[in-house]
Amino acid sequence: MVFPPLREELRGLAPYGAPQVSLERAPVQLNTNENPYGPSAACAADIAEAVRRAATTLNRYPDREHVELREALAAYLSRDTEPTRGFRVDPAQVWAANGSNEIMLQLLQAFGGPGRRALSFAPTYSMYPEYARDTVTDWVQGHREDDFTLDLDRARALVLEQQPSVVLLPSPNNPTGTALPPEAVGMLCEAAASYEPGGLVVIDEAYGEFRRAGTPSALELLPEHRNLVVTRTMSKAFALAGARLGYLAADPAICDAIRIVRLPYHLSAVTQAAALAALRHAPELLGKVDDLRAERDRTVESLRARGLTVADSDANFVLFGTFADRHATWEQLLERGVLVRETGPEGWLRVSIGTPEEMMAFEAALTEVLTQDPLTEEASTP
Repeated sequence: MVFPPLREELRGLAPYGAPQVSLERAPVQLNTNENPYGPSAACAADIAEAVRRAATTLNRYPDREHVELREALAAYLSRDTEPTRGFRVDPAQVWAANGSNEIMLQLLQAFGGPGRRALSFAPTYSMYPEYARDTVTDWVQGHREDDFTLDLDRARALVLEQQPSVVLLPSPNNPTGTALPPEAVGMLCEAAASYEPGGLVVIDEAYGEFRRAGTPSALELLPEHRNLVVTRTMSKAFALAGARLGYLAADPAICDAIRIVRLPYHLSAVTQAAALAALRHAPELLGKVDDLRAERDRTVESLRARGLTVADSDANFVLFGTFADRHATWEQLLERGVLVRETGPEGWLRVSIGTPEEMMAFEAALTEVLTQDPLTEEASTP
């Protein structure tokens, strides 16, 4: 007997996760795209009071429909849609879960599965093929251009050829930071609606709040495409990575389909209370997003001034390179107390945007590394 009797396709695989290094070894941790600014004292106090109140009724199951939270999330998302397109997101269009990871898994549980396909374009978020694997959904991967954009004609042709049930596209893309233009979203939605039984186009806007001025959200296209799903998270802009709250906006029929596969009472009363409290502090939390945007743009220019190739970013991270041995560069930065991420195409590294002090430490360490081992290998310029 082989023990444990694991599914054959899972044997020998390692769990997903970025390398975890102690703060003693790497005081500057810039590898998981966390918000370096925790909730303010006022926000933390509001969260604590909300959780205290929720604790008095923890003998009861939570609201499995999380009605109050969906209303608050719909109101928050409407700030993106009402000024530009004149419509409000309805609470019936919103669904929440324990992080965007659970949202994605629920989508593939409902719309993927044996005999169905999920499709994306590399380089992209490395969890997508794992969602497909875990739901026994066939995984199809196209490729981005050298500048990390999509060739729209080729992307459309691949969707029509493969006829996926779910197309997964982050915007901004992780790990490149590249945002999708609205015409790309619309074209892919039309392509995925043109065959039977059709497919969903899921635009993962985990980093949507960090996009540059003038970069629209896919939320604006919801009225035009019933098969469009836009996902968000409170981990990044709201600095609530530890609370685990992700959500989506879509046609109400899609939310109803997810109800079929969701676990009962999947969203705890404590999580709902913490998220509602944080949403009341949205203006001050998003003020820190403005600071991170400015620090990102400064970092891009600083890295380019050092002769590095840097992808344009609408996220809270920057992909830079290229290095003949990126692992050696990663190790040399770690030796100097700075942890970044080895991800994306070979030769590239990704750095999360931290506080100005953290970014100064990163750039000082990088300068030392480049002085010892001056650059890099040739690569196309995004």
